[in-house]
Amino acid sequence: MRRRFFVPAFDGNVARLTGDSAHHLARVLRAAPGQLYELSDGSSLWLARVERISKSAVEFALVEQLPVVPDPLHLTLLLSIVKFDRFEWALEKATELGVAEIVPLAAARSEKALIAAAGKRAARWQKILFEAAQQSRRLRAPILQPAGRPLDLFPRMAAERAVASGNSLLSLLLSERPSAPALRTVLEGKRTTGAILAIGPEGGWTDDEFASAFRAGFHEVSLGPTILRTETAVIAALSVLRFALTL
Repeated sequence: MRRRFFVPAFDGNVARLTGDSAHHLARVLRAAPGQLYELSDGSSLWLARVERISKSAVEFALVEQLPVVPDPLHLTLLLSIVKFDRFEWALEKATELGVAEIVPLAAARSEKALIAAAGKRAARWQKILFEAAQQSRRLRAPILQPAGRPLDLFPRMAAERAVASGNSLLSLLLSERPSAPALRTVLEGKRTTGAILAIGPEGGWTDDEFASAFRAGFHEVSLGPTILRTETAVIAALSVLRFALTL
């Protein structure tokens, strides 16, 4: 299977790859003129042939436009900020699982030092999403939104997404409370093209955050009786959503 790379734009019948991606293609993969790769500008996809390689760029000739298969499910992940190694691993896996939009959450029980440092990590997080999207052969990388407090984001995002999806949006709040219904139960019979999934920090949601989510129309759901780390919950919950809502 051919590797895919993202380019800023197609210019007529040519394209140019620069930066880290060009270095990786030229120096690590040892690309040579005549080799074929797939290129995406975020909206269209082309089969392209390497024409020239320089120290700072790889230039391509476009050979054939390829079909784009749209994702039938628009997933938004509200992910509480946890220790950065785990958070960044979760970003990578969420990208591979097709999340379209990611919003870091400065939850009440997120570590204050991590919240304070999150703004400086935005460029690194964008790079992680970009590279994971290329590796998983997506058309584009997920959108990374600025971090925000759940009490502010729950009502705003639910309202915005409900309008955009014609009120068919499914909003889910992952919970460790024993009374929370199983995610499988909540998803039974549901038909939607969009879902918001909110995952809390170590220590869980506060009562105020639960109340705000419920007022915004979120459904409390559980992945079972064991307590999962945040990054484990990301993979498990997104996999269930993919299976239940798109297959």
